[in-house]
Amino acid sequence: MTTTERFARGAIAPDNRLFSNFKVMVETAFYGNNVTPVDDLATAYHNAATTPGVIITDMPVAHAADLGLPADAKLLVSNDGKVVGRTAAARRIIGQPGIDSDYYAGILREAIFDGTSRQFDRGDVIVGLSNEFSVHAHLCLNHRSAPNFYSYLLNFQLATADARAHYADSAALPEDDIYLYADPEWSHPDFPNGLALFDPAHNVAAVLGLRYFGELKKATLTLAWATAHRNGFVACHGGMKQYDLGDRKFTMAAYGLSGSGKSTITFAKHGDKYKVTILHDDAFVINQQTGSTTALEPAYFDKTADYHTYDDAVRYFLTCQNVGVTLDEDGKKVIVTQELRNNNGRAVKSRYMTPNRADHLAEPLDAIFWIMKDETLPPILQIDDPALAAVFGLTLATKRSTAENLVGPVDRNQLVIEPFANPFRCYPLAEDYADFKALFHDRGTACYVLNTGYYGTTKVTPAVTLGAIEQVANERGTWHAFGPVPGMQYLPVDGYSVDFADADYAQAFRARIQARLDFVNQQKTAMEGYNQLPADAATVLQAVLDQL
Repeated sequence: MTTTERFARGAIAPDNRLFSNFKVMVETAFYGNNVTPVDDLATAYHNAATTPGVIITDMPVAHAADLGLPADAKLLVSNDGKVVGRTAAARRIIGQPGIDSDYYAGILREAIFDGTSRQFDRGDVIVGLSNEFSVHAHLCLNHRSAPNFYSYLLNFQLATADARAHYADSAALPEDDIYLYADPEWSHPDFPNGLALFDPAHNVAAVLGLRYFGELKKATLTLAWATAHRNGFVACHGGMKQYDLGDRKFTMAAYGLSGSGKSTITFAKHGDKYKVTILHDDAFVINQQTGSTTALEPAYFDKTADYHTYDDAVRYFLTCQNVGVTLDEDGKKVIVTQELRNNNGRAVKSRYMTPNRADHLAEPLDAIFWIMKDETLPPILQIDDPALAAVFGLTLATKRSTAENLVGPVDRNQLVIEPFANPFRCYPLAEDYADFKALFHDRGTACYVLNTGYYGTTKVTPAVTLGAIEQVANERGTWHAFGPVPGMQYLPVDGYSVDFADADYAQAFRARIQARLDFVNQQKTAMEGYNQLPADAATVLQAVLDQL
């Protein structure tokens, strides 16, 4: 097996690096007599469909039999209360500065003991869909959250006999299996916003007091990405696709937070002008040695905001969270999307939504696109210098989306920096910086920056963004020097002129570069220097400032 589930009795000891008190606590909870194994999707569907509050719509699931579901399976809807997004403030990472492991061990022991008074379900999935990278993951979830348990098995690859056989042929990783314990009914006065506790070195986590399905998905990906990072892969929160241009292929990745246009870019068909293959729109890893890429999930967990009830893509919805339901002209129960109930309505969509789907791309990555929302950036930039290319990913500037449950007085419209668009990193930031810089420097991967927000006061439309990507893929268009900035060029687009002679624009751009430099310098002292960066990260930004 690629990760370790079973141990020789002589290897079960404190000096085995695959054990920790957190791993032992979490895994032990899986074997309680209040826990019921769920090994197939039909049972998971039944459990979800009979949960109080779940709505069985009259919308059939496409390819139900292919997915292992009952032939008459319908789209299921489950809704949460006030919180309809991820709560970053709940995350705690064992091993990071300021985290008292003994204190959190006590919290976890009590939480798991409290959970023994409730019924739980457990199930197994595979994370990573090629023999280059594959990890065995286990979920133990409060039975009253059966709809989320069902969505989890749909979102990842259920550990069927076929999946296990493929997994057994995968590359061996000297790692623990992933174990995730989750109880939304847990509460604690010190954690009014819930607690998502991770021991990434031992691949265990506990998600407590949090109902939102995305917490389970991202907790699993947090551990899978960390595992990949430790074993020669680049962890990627982004979308990945490949264009077949006839005489050659163009393979690209786009990195951005939810709401930045990542999925729109990934799924775009470009008017069927090209044969496009989709890897995934959210989670994948890059093999540092070969440049090949592997998707971590077969399904998609995306917003429903842009989907009408009658859209063809809705046929591929498997479950919906935090959306409405109404009756159509025939009296059938159908979903109400487009944010009418609340922000961040979501759906788990099957892989069949993209018939041009691949789980692994052997061709090396040609280009990385950083997706930002920065009013000083034109629709597309090209960065030639590997260090500057990595720094722009390191200082990816964007805005918080409705996918996030923000705690406290946080302005959702304020520009923030989210390195490499990955708020789920659980290891030092400098390590991701080194990984991406190596892609640009050692593998010759090209770097582009997309602004999908506003340029000044002019909105950058999806058509402009997709048109710019097409020009890059087809090696068309004439790049112009981006003012006095060395190593950066822009592709002229009608309506988005670049004029460094405009003093206000030049000052605004300089302020944004300064903010990036400030962020890099702040890492020297923040979290006791845990995320301190190499000197060249600041040097390349200072060089840009010196030219302005």
